[in-house]
Amino acid sequence: MKKAGIIGGSGFIGSHVTKAFLNKGYQVKVSTTDISREDKYGHLMTLKHTDHLYISEMNITNKTSLKAFVSDCDIIVHGGTPFILDVENPQTQLFNPIIKGTENFLEVISLTPSIEKVVFIASVAGWNTNFPFPPNGKNFTDTIDESSSRFSSTESHPYAQAKFIANQVVEKFINNNPNIHFEISTVSPVAVMGKALSNREDSTSGNLQYLVKNNIAPNNFIKLLFDNDVPFAIVDVEDVAKAIYKIATKKGLHGKDYLLSSETYKISDMHKMLNHKPAKNHPQIIYRSDLAKTDLGIHFKPVKDTLNSYSN
Repeated sequence: MKKAGIIGGSGFIGSHVTKAFLNKGYQVKVSTTDISREDKYGHLMTLKHTDHLYISEMNITNKTSLKAFVSDCDIIVHGGTPFILDVENPQTQLFNPIIKGTENFLEVISLTPSIEKVVFIASVAGWNTNFPFPPNGKNFTDTIDESSSRFSSTESHPYAQAKFIANQVVEKFINNNPNIHFEISTVSPVAVMGKALSNREDSTSGNLQYLVKNNIAPNNFIKLLFDNDVPFAIVDVEDVAKAIYKIATKKGLHGKDYLLSSETYKISDMHKMLNHKPAKNHPQIIYRSDLAKTDLGIHFKPVKDTLNSYSN
């Protein structure tokens, strides 16, 4: 029985990834930053096949801790970076754990002979740090896919900047290590929404859905989205987990970075659908996921189904 290590495996996306691997007969090791905080990972114990589930304390910025976590794994899914919008200290809260954590991770896994496949859960910010706004020089109706030029701005949110830099770190590692003993692939999902497997209140994705459903703008950034009725590209959390599992268990995808997206709707239509009302406007396809559809056979859920699953 092969073992998959899921860094961040109790988070919004990670919990669905953990579930996918357990259901497919894998041993699954999930990292937690504090083993005493069972409220962070206790929901995983309600999944099926938990006799094959292991919870392990690990600090992504500590190489010794990281080395111990990955040492007996065949597959590693790295989704353990913080997702914080109301940030007070970007350097300590975002840049250090995301960028330094990625550098540490790459150094450690390159010295771990058991690893066969690595999947990074990145972000659409790796392609456009202005998201959900378009890159400079484009408008809201211009499409973006894996052939598009990547865009980054120092005026973008620190989270987006950090994720963009981390993506570049991974790309540089791949180019500088043509003979590594494992494959690395990346997923770059747009706004990930849908139903969480836990009742945790620290989920940024869950909180965003709550705010849009109830027309609450607690800060200037959310108010900006509402005031401009900004279009959001959305992907279902279950589809993201499905894509990650397929990538992790399929060979020949080394170096690929998959944009994962379903449809794009304006905030006003998201509000309607979260409240079980029909959207006023037809959806658009702005971020294209043709590569995922071709390589992985993924068919993305309609956004109305995704938002309905959250509101239920």
